[in-house]
Amino acid sequence: MDSSKDLIKATNLLLEIASFLMVSGANTNRVNLNIKRFSDSLGYNASFFISQKSMIMTLYRENSSESCTRVKNIPGLTLNFSAISAVSKTSWKALEKNWKYDQISSKIEEIKQLKRYPQIIVTIAVSLAGAGFCNIFKGDYLNMLVSFVSTFIGLLVLQYTHRKNYNVYLRIFIGSLVASSIASIGIKLDIGAKPATALATSVLYLVPGVPLINSFTDFLDNNIINGLVRFTTGSMMVLAIALGLFISMLIFNLN
Repeated sequence: MDSSKDLIKATNLLLEIASFLMVSGANTNRVNLNIKRFSDSLGYNASFFISQKSMIMTLYRENSSESCTRVKNIPGLTLNFSAISAVSKTSWKALEKNWKYDQISSKIEEIKQLKRYPQIIVTIAVSLAGAGFCNIFKGDYLNMLVSFVSTFIGLLVLQYTHRKNYNVYLRIFIGSLVASSIASIGIKLDIGAKPATALATSVLYLVPGVPLINSFTDFLDNNIINGLVRFTTGSMMVLAIALGLFISMLIFNLN
């Protein structure tokens, strides 16, 4: 009876870790490798299927008839690369030191509680990055200021719509429309030497780098289904960005 309970607890723990990695932005192969190390540490074999929205895991011992299968839904992305790195390091340590359930569980909870940067700091940093891209495209300081302001306000709107649980593509469309509209005002007022550079860089904060990069790595690792889903998701996000930018240019009658 105890062995059955241990098996169920271990399955739930590994599912939780796999879901946490997916939500944090890990690619499929990285999730597979981390779960294999944790399951080896616990003395189990793990067979599982990961899709973009859910995962199925079966845990069993090599010479036992007992097994446990569980299904878990995966929430939406909340990117956290520090968490991915911390979980990966923990999986190696667990394998090397033969950690058991309690040690792994407490460490994962500790990682989940790691403090993230305050939202305002992230917003300012992303806006500065947008202004930096504007400078790379030969925009002057006034163009950089317009890019900073449009990115800052667009990101605030994106965060607000996220808190209100808007559809992800609608959030990106609104964020793109708001940011590009502010940059379009800069073009109309002829602010700076190259106001078009501010418009071009105002929506770069929305580019779905993680889904597109993960789709490429999934294809390379032969995870074709997840690769296709992530590529399609990334493409839809790019379409939402382009639509917001297009409507903004249409409203302000820009060529």
